[in-house]
Order: sequence, then structure tokens, then C-alpha cells
Amino acid sequence: MAGHDHHHGHGHGHGHSHGREEGAHGGGGHHGHDHSVPTNFSRAFAIGIALNLGFVIVEAGYGFAANSVALLADAGHNLSDVLGLAVAWAGAALAARPPSKRFTYGLRGSSILAALLNALLLMVALGAIVLEAVQRFGEPAGVMGPTVAVVAGVGIVVNGVTAWLFASGRKGDINIRGAFLHMAADALVSAGVVVAGLVIWRTGLGWIDPAVSLVIAALIFWQTWGLLRESVEMSLDAVPRGIDFDRVDEALCGLDGVARVHDLHIWPMSTTEPVLTAHLVMPGGVPGDGFLASAKTMLHDRFGIGHATLQVETDGACLGCESGV
Repeated sequence: MAGHDHHHGHGHGHGHSHGREEGAHGGGGHHGHDHSVPTNFSRAFAIGIALNLGFVIVEAGYGFAANSVALLADAGHNLSDVLGLAVAWAGAALAARPPSKRFTYGLRGSSILAALLNALLLMVALGAIVLEAVQRFGEPAGVMGPTVAVVAGVGIVVNGVTAWLFASGRKGDINIRGAFLHMAADALVSAGVVVAGLVIWRTGLGWIDPAVSLVIAALIFWQTWGLLRESVEMSLDAVPRGIDFDRVDEALCGLDGVARVHDLHIWPMSTTEPVLTAHLVMPGGVPGDGFLASAKTMLHDRFGIGHATLQVETDGACLGCESGV
């Protein structure tokens, strides 16, 4: 995180970057959902948590009534979904909090932490599914009754509907994608329980249940690994995916009067908002505020970077700058 020494030092280039707030909030056109929890996702979180909590209570009740360990285990697993949704909602809500003197960027990084925690929760759930499946190979479960298949069928609907509520936001925000994957993974698990239950009921082949569980686990792992990797990258302030560092460098170097660019840093402030700081060497001096405004508009329109702080230097001898990119 070498570059973070620079973005705190607004003061030494303040005369050249006093327009940065316009640049920061000019991102509304490109990422209108960045600065607040969108009402549709707040509603999606509320509906998803209520649906899943209700389903957990019903499933646990039927589990006790039917004396089914499988249903009770699934109820416990679905309870982890409620936790996953709550974590994602908390991350999105905290990210919308306004900046303060203590947290000058607000709590926007909460959405990154929420995505990371959700990925870890999914991995833990995945481990539990695999462990259960391996144990069942050794001791195949008895034939699942119609009650188990019906309750699992309801689980497909509950988890499927909840996943659908988040489907539209899964590409632009990895926190929302974490919530979506959590619910889609559970819809798959429930579908596997239904299919395995019906096949076992017709054939009596007990090994089908754990075999289906392992196939589902492989699918969930494939999806979750990408979420985990990207959320870890964001936690480490990597350049957000979808932004080409070299192209941004070239675009800034191509601005009128810019001889070269150094100390260019791009990192995610939240799961949806990239931030940029850069030092522009301009031997002829800064042309004025209009230049900075147009540079920030270019960064926003071409790369989706809504918050940029640019420091202009006339001779390129930046004292105290760390050597870097």
C-alpha cells in the first residue's frame, strides 16, 4: 500500500486539487447506486431474511416432527444464509454512511469486508456439505420420505426467489454477488436433496444422495473461489478488475501539457467505487481548474473512476515521493 501516503497528503497539492469533491461525486451518472443503499436491495435484503428465517422455523419444526436429521441439518445450514444476508446488508448499509473526521471516506470499505466474510461463510458451509457427503458414503441414509422431498422443494422456491431478488446487482457489486451466490448455492442444495430423494425412493440406491451433494459442492466451490479471490484482492487495495492500469496511465499522459505521470495509484474505496491519485508533471504549469475538471470527467467517463485526486508538479522533482509506478 505504498501509495496511500500520497492520498492523505492533499494539503501539499491543495491548490491544484480543490475541485476533487466535484470529481468524487460526479460519479453519480456512472454508478448511481454507489452512495446509498438502493431501496430495491434494502427491500431484497428484508424480504430475503424474512423468507429464510420463516423457512428455517418451518423446516426445523418438520425435522423434529418427522425425526429427520437431514432436515434439521439443512435448517441449520439455512440459518447460516440468514447470517450471510445480514452481513451483506450491514456492509451495504455501513457503506452508505457519510464521511466523518475519523473515517474520511465514510465506511464504504465495509462492503468489501462483507463480501470477504460472505465468501468465507460459503467456504465453511461447503466444508460441512463435503464432510456430510463423505460420511454418508460410509453409512448411506435411509430412504427419504415424501416429507423431506416436499420441504426441500419449498427450500428451492425460498432460496430461488431470494437469489432472484439480488440477480440484477451481482455483476456490478461483489457484496451483492456474495448474497446472490449464497442463496443460489442453497437453491442448488435443495434441488439436489429433492432429486436424490426421488431417485433413492424409486431405486433404493443410497449412494446417490452423497454423490449429488459432492457434485453440488464442486459447483458452489467454482463460484465461491472467484468471489473469495476478488474480495481478498479488494481488501489488499488491488486495482479493481475491469480497470486497466496501463490504459489509465496512457490516458493521463495523453492530456495536454502532461510530460509524464508518476505515483499513480488506483484502489477500491468500496465494492463499487474506484479511487485514483496521481502526480502529473506539467513543465508549463497547471492550465487552471478547467483542466482538472476535464481530466476527472475523462477518468469518470472512460474508466468509471468517480473520485480522483490529481497533484500537478512543474519540474517533476517530487520531494518525499516514494519511487514506484
